[in-house]
Amino acid sequence: MHDIRMIRDNPAAFDAALSRRDLAPMSADILALDEARRAAITAAETALADRNAASKNVGKAKASGDEAEFERLRALVADKKAEIARLEDEARARDAELTAILEAIPNLPAADIPDGDSEDDNVELHRRGTPREFAFKPLEHFDIPAVKPSMDFETAAKLSGARFVLLSGAIARLHRALAQFMLDVHTTENGLTEVNAPVLVRNETMYGTGQLPKFGEDSYQTTNGWWLIPTSEVSLTNIVAGETVEESYLPRRYTAHSLCFRSEAGSAGRDTAGMLRQHQFEKVEMVSVTHPDKSDEEQRRMLDCAEGILDRLGIPYRTIVLCTGDMGFGATRTFDIEAWLPGQNTYREISSVSTCGAFQARRMNARFKPEGGGKPEFVHTLNGSGLAVGRCLIAVLENGQQEDGSVTLPEALHPYLGGKTRIEADGTLA
Repeated sequence: MHDIRMIRDNPAAFDAALSRRDLAPMSADILALDEARRAAITAAETALADRNAASKNVGKAKASGDEAEFERLRALVADKKAEIARLEDEARARDAELTAILEAIPNLPAADIPDGDSEDDNVELHRRGTPREFAFKPLEHFDIPAVKPSMDFETAAKLSGARFVLLSGAIARLHRALAQFMLDVHTTENGLTEVNAPVLVRNETMYGTGQLPKFGEDSYQTTNGWWLIPTSEVSLTNIVAGETVEESYLPRRYTAHSLCFRSEAGSAGRDTAGMLRQHQFEKVEMVSVTHPDKSDEEQRRMLDCAEGILDRLGIPYRTIVLCTGDMGFGATRTFDIEAWLPGQNTYREISSVSTCGAFQARRMNARFKPEGGGKPEFVHTLNGSGLAVGRCLIAVLENGQQEDGSVTLPEALHPYLGGKTRIEADGTLA
C-alpha cells in the first residue's frame, strides 16, 4: 500500500511512476478525498471541543439559576453530539474510500526498471550454462518413456479434474529429492531459516502480501473463510505482521517447502499439456525481511541463492529483469530466472525474485526501531522461489533425457536417491 504522505509531498512524481505502469494520473482524486477526510476529522475535533466547553458550563448555568442559558447549553451539547457522530461517520467513510483506492494501486517501479508493455520488453541480464545438443529430437517431459509410468494425468483428472497430476515411483522420489536438496542448500549454505508454515491462512494474512482484495479470484477459499496459500510467501512474510522489531533483528531470512494452490483464473488454454501450470504444486520459497538500506543488496543475494540451485543441477538458464508492464502487483523490481526446456526449445520461468520495498510492510504494519533512536520505520520485504519444485523436475527430466528413453540425473541429487544415477526407460531408478 502507498503512503498518503508521499503522495501529498510528491503528487507529480507519483503520477509519473503510475504512468510507467500504464495507469492514468490518480493523485488529484486521491488528494481531494484525503482533504475531505482530514476536513471531516478537523471539524469533528472542533465540534468535540465546543461540546466539552458547553458541557462544563451547563452545571454553572444550572447553579446560577439561569434556566434559559441552561437550556441553551444543554441543547448545544445535544446538537454537538449529533454533529460529532455525523462527522466521525463521514471521516470513516472517506477513510474507507481512500484505503480502497490505495490498496488497489500496484507498487511503483524502481527507477532502474525498463519501461515496457509486456514480457516482450523484458531485458535479459545474463545466461548461464550451454543448452545440450541432442542427437535426437528431445521430448517434452510427459512424453519421455522413463517418465510415463510415474506421471499420471488421467487418474489425477478422475480424482480432481484438469491441471492436476499423480506422481509415483521414481518420479515422486525425484520430486521429493529436489525439494530436500533445495532446502539443504538454503539452510546449510545460504543462511536461511527453515519454517514449516500453515497453508491455510486468514483474510488479513492474504491482505498483508497483496493477494486481497484485488486477486481473490486467483486463489481458493474454504467454506469457513480460510484461504489456501498461492505460495508460502504469504505465510512467511506475515511472520512480522503487526510487529515492531529491533533493528538488530534484521535481516530475517526464511525458507519453506510447501504445497501451493492457484485457480489459474484467466489462464484458460495456456500450458494445458504436462505439469507446467497446475492448480496444486510445490515450491521452496525464500522470504527476507530487511532494513530499507539493504533491500537492493538482499535481492541480489536471493537471486544468487536461486541461481545457485540451477548451477548445481547443471540446468542452463537465463536471468531477466521484468519491465514495468510485466511486473507483479506488489513488486518494485523483479528478476525472473528461466530454465532451458529442450522439449519446448525455449526458456521457461522457474523463479521470480522480487523486492517489494515497504509496500507489503505498510499493509501489514511491520516496523523496526532504529538503533540510533527515532520513530519506528517500515521494514522492506522480499520474496523469491528457490525453486518451483515441479518446474525444476521438468527441467531435470528434459535436460537429462537419453535417446533410449532413459533419463540421466544430476550428480547433486545422487545422495538423495540412494546413490541412483538414472531412471531407466521402464521407469525404474538405477
